[in-house]
Amino acid sequence: MANVSVAAEWQLLYNRYYRKPEIYQMRWKHVDLSRNKVACASFGGPIAVIRDDSKIVQLYAESALRKLRIFNSAGVLLSETVWKHPGGRLIGMSWSDDQTLISIVQDGTIYRYNIHAELIQPNVTMGKECFEQNVVECVFWGNGVVCLTEGGQLFCISDFKTMKPYKLADVPGLTDDDMLQPTCLAVREPQYTMSGNVEVLVAVGDEIYVVDEDEAQSIRFDEPSVEDSEMQNDDNGNLIGPVQKMIVSPNGKFLTLFTHDGRVVVVGMESKQIAIDYSCEADENLRLIRSSLSEAVESCIDAAGHEFDVNRQRALLRAASYGQAFSSNFQRDRVQETCRTLRVLNAVRDPDIGIPLSIQQYKLLTPVVLISRLINAHSHFLALRISEYLGMNKEVVIMHWACAKITASASTPDAHLLEILLDKLQLCRGISYAAVATHADNCGRRKLAAMLVEHEPRSTKQVPLLLSIGEEDTALVKATESGDTDLVYLVIFHIWQKRPPLEFFAMIQGRVLARDLFVAYARCHKQEFLKDFFLSTGQIHEVAFLLWKESWDMGKNPMASKGSPLHGPRIKLIEKASNLFSQTKEHTFEVKAAEEHAKLLRIQHELEASTKQAIFVDSSINDTIRTCIVLRNNRAAAKVKSEFKVSDKRWYWLKTFALATIKDWEALEKFSKEKRPPTGFRPFVEACIDADEKAEALKYIPKLSDLVERGEAYARIGMAKEAADAAAQANDGGELLERFRKTFSQNAIFDTLKMPFQGVS
Repeated sequence: MANVSVAAEWQLLYNRYYRKPEIYQMRWKHVDLSRNKVACASFGGPIAVIRDDSKIVQLYAESALRKLRIFNSAGVLLSETVWKHPGGRLIGMSWSDDQTLISIVQDGTIYRYNIHAELIQPNVTMGKECFEQNVVECVFWGNGVVCLTEGGQLFCISDFKTMKPYKLADVPGLTDDDMLQPTCLAVREPQYTMSGNVEVLVAVGDEIYVVDEDEAQSIRFDEPSVEDSEMQNDDNGNLIGPVQKMIVSPNGKFLTLFTHDGRVVVVGMESKQIAIDYSCEADENLRLIRSSLSEAVESCIDAAGHEFDVNRQRALLRAASYGQAFSSNFQRDRVQETCRTLRVLNAVRDPDIGIPLSIQQYKLLTPVVLISRLINAHSHFLALRISEYLGMNKEVVIMHWACAKITASASTPDAHLLEILLDKLQLCRGISYAAVATHADNCGRRKLAAMLVEHEPRSTKQVPLLLSIGEEDTALVKATESGDTDLVYLVIFHIWQKRPPLEFFAMIQGRVLARDLFVAYARCHKQEFLKDFFLSTGQIHEVAFLLWKESWDMGKNPMASKGSPLHGPRIKLIEKASNLFSQTKEHTFEVKAAEEHAKLLRIQHELEASTKQAIFVDSSINDTIRTCIVLRNNRAAAKVKSEFKVSDKRWYWLKTFALATIKDWEALEKFSKEKRPPTGFRPFVEACIDADEKAEALKYIPKLSDLVERGEAYARIGMAKEAADAAAQANDGGELLERFRKTFSQNAIFDTLKMPFQGVS
């Protein structure tokens, strides 16, 4: 009897058998579909129901307010809301691919809802023309819609993610004749058209037009066999007549038409021929000869996968399992794979879940999308179990559950809710506590967010969130502990903008890394602010160094040309730095250096003013003296020597080389005779040799008391014999003599030195 009842479910339609099993007895009550507009989502998705305001219906113990109700496929109420939108009558509604309910009213306004009947903002519109002309009909497909206005114009949104409406081509005569109206519309989705754009099929009178963005073309359909046709028209092919309803096949290849005379006609979209004779006879014949065991086992497995009844699934799988034991060339994992798939499908087909997916729909939808739909419907437990069973990542499920739990637990204390969340979040290693904490903060639970973020192990996610919830102190601690300078700078700049300066200084003073990074940045970009920091922390000497550096930077300013009045402010800065240095006991050297720097700048400024040459400022004391002598301003040079207590030895060196620079040999000789030079005559020899003046050098070389220096001086000007004589007299153990032997032997002077050398030896 069981076999008979199973066979009786199948009905012959044309040349194929079909059945229509009852999957659920709907659990809703007092829902008359004829009184409502209904939108059913694909892949066993939810069902949206709202009273049809275009019909006059009698109310039975129900509110006059229209309600949008959302059920699962078993008729279990998931959510509801009162419909109170302006814009005229509801023209149509449909579910998008991501299970967003798209509702369009007369004026072209689009209202969007999620599965929980929550309005998604913002609302969008089909455009100005739809608002002015009113929408009278709309046809949806997976992720788009086409609307027909009272003026006969077509407008399309091809992707609900972008929500950009555009106008399609006008159908001939439709916009001109108000009496001419389409009888029905159908859409061929972009992925099935040659152009890649949406095509709208519009039935007007006896014609069917294919309309896209550029043009509208009339199409005709022919019989495959002219002899068998009773409606053949010699001129125009087959005249089907006015069409009352039409629909495109899921693969976009065929179009089914319901004609005015009650016929159902299937035509090919590419061939434009009636394909009512299309059949799978070759496949049927193949079934009759499948007597091999492996094919029989495969058939049982395939039938079990397509079966909704659990008992029949078990019977078919037992038969397949029994048969595969006797088949050596059958893939052993096929039964296990089908069992795994059916366990998932049977779980989601449960009336409380209400997603009656077929095995083909499941494969098209993919487990990832199914999990996403389960968690959006708040079926987190089942989504988690399926994820674990299929070996999928559980993080998405647990994350969504945690966020939903926070949203739904407004009255639960933070500490208790934290325990509940951590109990589940710890099931998944590497889960982002920061993301859950962000959601908690968005829900107004800042304390809970702070408690959650403490468990986030990744500083790069933890620190920015701490800043966003106002936990700057903790963020600074975590950033410095991580050692990541980028994170530390992120916290520093955030606190810098949010906190008063003194509070900011106090926060970073105790954190060495944060303080050092701030100081390094501020030295380059925010010196005034850095001065405030050093003053607030009692580091007066650091302020002094900044002032001193500021004076140098002022001198580098192109506007601060030598001898300009800007040198006055520079001197004041240096004096201020000296004053600050004097307030500390550890910087006596800096006090003296700053004072002398200021004094030197004044003298140099006066020299530039008197000489009208910008060559003194920022040069050293030595260079200042040397420049004065070169300019023959001996009085100024003597003043600098006196002011800065330049020693006689340094004075002789500086003046000697300065006079040699200007080749004033007479003055140099006179200077050498003023008194016995404290440096000896070596500076005079060096200056003359450097100036390549051999004759002048010979005036002073004999006066060198050190025989080694005298010998070396003679050698430098190429006087080998005199050098040898001096070396022979030097009491250095013959070291200088040996060095000259090597030097002059390479320069063909060795013969000149040979006799004296031998004499010495």
